[in-house]
Amino acid sequence: MKVIITEKSSVAREIAEVLNINTKHDGYMSNQGYAITWAFGHLVELCPPEVYGWKEWTKENLPMLPKEFKIQPAKRWNTSKKQFMEDSGIQKQLSVIDDLFSQCSEIIVATDAGREGELIFRLIYQHLHCTKPFKRLWVTSLTKKAIEKGFSELKNGSFYDHFYESARCRSEADWLVGMNASRALTVGAAFLSRFSLGRVQTPTLGILCKRFNDNKNFIPEPFFNFRITLEKQGQKFTAASQNYTNKETAENVFKMVQKAEKALVISMEKKDKTENAPLLYDLTTLQRDANKYHEFSADDTIRLAQSLYEKKLITYPRTGSCYIPEDVFEEIPELLEVAELDATFGTVAAKLKSGALNKRSVNGEKVTDHHAILITENYAENLGEKENKIYRLILCRIIEAFSAPCFKSVTTIQLECAGELFKSSGNIIKEGNQGWRAVKQIAMMNEPDKSDPEEEIQIFPELIPHETISKISAELLSKMTKPKPLHTEGTLLLAMETCGKEIDEEIFREALKECGLGTPATRASIIETLIKRNYVERQKKFLIPTPKGLAVYSLLKDKTIGSAELTGKWEQRLEQISRGKQDPEWFMHDIVNYTKLITEDILKIGGSLLGADLSEKNTAGIQCPKCRKGELRKSEKNYYCSNYPKKNTNGSADEGCTFTIRTLIAGKKITENTVRQICVKGKSSLVKGFKSKAGKEFCANLVLKEDWQIGFEFEQKLHKV
Repeated sequence: MKVIITEKSSVAREIAEVLNINTKHDGYMSNQGYAITWAFGHLVELCPPEVYGWKEWTKENLPMLPKEFKIQPAKRWNTSKKQFMEDSGIQKQLSVIDDLFSQCSEIIVATDAGREGELIFRLIYQHLHCTKPFKRLWVTSLTKKAIEKGFSELKNGSFYDHFYESARCRSEADWLVGMNASRALTVGAAFLSRFSLGRVQTPTLGILCKRFNDNKNFIPEPFFNFRITLEKQGQKFTAASQNYTNKETAENVFKMVQKAEKALVISMEKKDKTENAPLLYDLTTLQRDANKYHEFSADDTIRLAQSLYEKKLITYPRTGSCYIPEDVFEEIPELLEVAELDATFGTVAAKLKSGALNKRSVNGEKVTDHHAILITENYAENLGEKENKIYRLILCRIIEAFSAPCFKSVTTIQLECAGELFKSSGNIIKEGNQGWRAVKQIAMMNEPDKSDPEEEIQIFPELIPHETISKISAELLSKMTKPKPLHTEGTLLLAMETCGKEIDEEIFREALKECGLGTPATRASIIETLIKRNYVERQKKFLIPTPKGLAVYSLLKDKTIGSAELTGKWEQRLEQISRGKQDPEWFMHDIVNYTKLITEDILKIGGSLLGADLSEKNTAGIQCPKCRKGELRKSEKNYYCSNYPKKNTNGSADEGCTFTIRTLIAGKKITENTVRQICVKGKSSLVKGFKSKAGKEFCANLVLKEDWQIGFEFEQKLHKV
């Protein structure tokens, strides 16, 4: 008997259907030749520090450096008891797997095809002290065709040892850095709070906090320019001047421009521009577009994509590659036939299939463990709304990627008016040369509220250098410089992929993928961990660091544990290990030395957090109306000033601002928007849903009184809250 082990029961069912394994048992299925069983994620994990004898969080126990890492059945967090406890379900499934392994002649590993899937199996194999031979099933989709092909191409398990070594090193490095740094900061800060630091999560927090601080501290500066409207033979267009920082100078020049009736054409340049089709989706680019167009979190997207994969509708989603090899490219016409069934994209897919396909996304050398995300031969029907949106993003991207480039004509004009230089430019897509942009246009017509803001298209008359044309009007524009926007999940994913470097060009992003923060499969969980640890919170579509997150960043921003580039280099080395190009023990030797250094460093500086504001909630820049210095923070019971008096160890309190607004007034939760209105305008809009002591509902405006208390206002009558 051969035993197949999968990562999830849903995958086991798909394989069982193909192999006619249909006799059900408790924890597995079987037929005469096979038994198939499953894990549910990590059944075995690295032991916590307590197992090695490091129970106390003390300076003397640091750094914790196990001579040999121990493993144990995974434990689950018990919310009521607030501790990790043994899970009877895990113990039971491990017992089932142990029995099957002891009876079989060979094991077929069918956990997810990647380094983490490899780790899940190897830890189970080691924990059970199994010595049976094993082979590897490596598939990119769960269709019948893919599974049958995978079983015909099984390879010896040792072929994937490098993937396991990479995953093992990742796991042990995260343990060493995370456990030691977290305890070091907690001990150094005299247990002011329990801190959590990590090899990847801390530099990711740094990217968020830096952007937040840059945005918050940005000082807008005014600038001025002019826009003129010109006309030739009844055809109008606009042109803009240079920017001025001095208002008086701008106004004086503008007076001259206003008086002018003509403008002189200096030059008119036309250039043809080729806009390449986008590459196919990897997980990160799919997550970014799902966030951009549908405001899905990275975690939502990976969950939805995994569900589509298990329904045999898309290929393996946890990939870091935007490319496919030549043999997969041969299957694209078949996938376009599936796309023809789609009501929106069917016509363009049929037209594309009949012509030459763009091969920009075809490069086998750039495919790592998995190729780009594709649909399968099974057309998706009757999906839920969210799954359908993810499926259609992938379907649309496939048609875009294999379409022709878009050819544009870019026109740039320079003019002179009243001695002032003006410029104008515009893009015109050549007739019949829309290429992939035609697909984009169809997609945007079906998502009108999420459309991309395209460059303004201006159609110019034919202009000749040195000719004069009529100026119709002039406008003086007053503007303010703007900071870089706060990070959304989409922009953070891009920053993680490029180690925080400001890179938008697709070709350069591809070059940095090997040294990004985390992997496509782990970035969503890193974001969720930061939120769970109360370092970051979601505010509408933005990710905002909390005071606790900002305090940790302020302390560690100049330390190596907060360095995105260093962490990116670690990730690059892990990728090299997975390809057999670097010694895993050399990597771990460096990690141990690094752990010693950062533990000592963090212990020394942890005391700097004493007295820091570690409240968990942050408001979006609401200035305290009383002291005009602090910003409001949100606790469970109050919105309060960030300059609120702090208690000293002797019981006394520092001077500060005592302004507060209760989060619950007369049985009604007070929203941040209402607080903002009170603080900025002194009065909120009408709030409904208050309850009197007698239990009757009423509505009122909340107002800020002269003594800085909050009151109700009913028909010009002020009542104390």
